[in-house]
Amino acid sequence: MKLIIAVVQDKDSNKLLNILTEYNFRVTKLASSGGFLKSGNTTFMIGTEDIRVQKALDIIKENCQSRKQFVTPATPLGGNVDYTTFPVEVEVGGATVFILPVDHFEQY
Repeated sequence: MKLIIAVVQDKDSNKLLNILTEYNFRVTKLASSGGFLKSGNTTFMIGTEDIRVQKALDIIKENCQSRKQFVTPATPLGGNVDYTTFPVEVEVGGATVFILPVDHFEQY
């Protein structure tokens, strides 16, 4: 048994959730936020048998592709600095996935 923890961009979360449940994966969806862009993320916890891990990873990979997006960096608060921030292009989306062994599992 494995626990897959996948952090994905909010834009990809509903589609991913629908497809994972369509393939009968047990999924828990948690709201989270990223540190770099301070944007919303969704963290999925997926419990599955060892033989189904690759299928889950394939579904995540197919539905959480990275893409480029323009964002305006946050300006520091306070101080006498006078400057203008311009949008910069960054890569967003994709998924960060952790796979953990599960020593014991019970379902009630």
